[in-house]
Amino acid sequence: MSSIQQLFAAKPQRVLNVYCTAGYPNLDSTLPVMKALQENGADLIELGMPYSDPLADGPVIQASGSRALANGMTIATLFKQLKGFRKEIHVPVILMGYMNPVLQYGFEKFCDDAAAVGISGMILPDLPEYEFETEYGAIIKKYGLDFIFLVTPETSEERVRRLDELSSGFLYAVSSSSTTGNEKDFNEVEQYLQRLKKMQLKNPVLVGFGIKDRATFESACKYANGAIIGTAFIKAVEQPGKDVTAATKAFLSEIV
Repeated sequence: MSSIQQLFAAKPQRVLNVYCTAGYPNLDSTLPVMKALQENGADLIELGMPYSDPLADGPVIQASGSRALANGMTIATLFKQLKGFRKEIHVPVILMGYMNPVLQYGFEKFCDDAAAVGISGMILPDLPEYEFETEYGAIIKKYGLDFIFLVTPETSEERVRRLDELSSGFLYAVSSSSTTGNEKDFNEVEQYLQRLKKMQLKNPVLVGFGIKDRATFESACKYANGAIIGTAFIKAVEQPGKDVTAATKAFLSEIV
């Protein structure tokens, strides 16, 4: 079993995945933020690789990515920062980003370097299903990385089942078709999650987009295996001069 599969085997419910942007708020914040997340209740860390044109990200995460890029964050810099991180950080870590910078870096080199430092899996929202099946999926599998696809309330049942089949680790249930950080009607979200639960999918389901506090986390956990928090956490650590460790602890104490 992969480290993500081991996590869900040990903790099938109320799994908390927190998104943070690499190199934010400062270039050297990556590891301190990850360590603080682990120490204060995050079961899984989704580490965002900043990109200049992040299609799925809302304004807060886009702004954090722009600042990280201005700080000098690149994929090569990130892998340097992550070298040896497993000595301190034991929760599964997923890299989330976009195809353009990964292809510029070299797709196989990226997978090789990610596996070498101890990354558990990847989310690339703009990697199409066909290209995954015909070209990139085999490379991802070769390096023992999980790959997580996203589904939305508009995704047909047939396609949900197909993406579930192609995914490993978990399935990312986007709570709506909008970008991250927007307000959600959680009654509608719950109906969507109930629908997914009835499908008895192969992978655990984590719900993301709009999870921001204990109430929305609890709501998401009713019908899914857990939830992903991004925008709300970025807001919590973005204040200038704020100690990221203290800010992370304060934020997570309000969720779990």
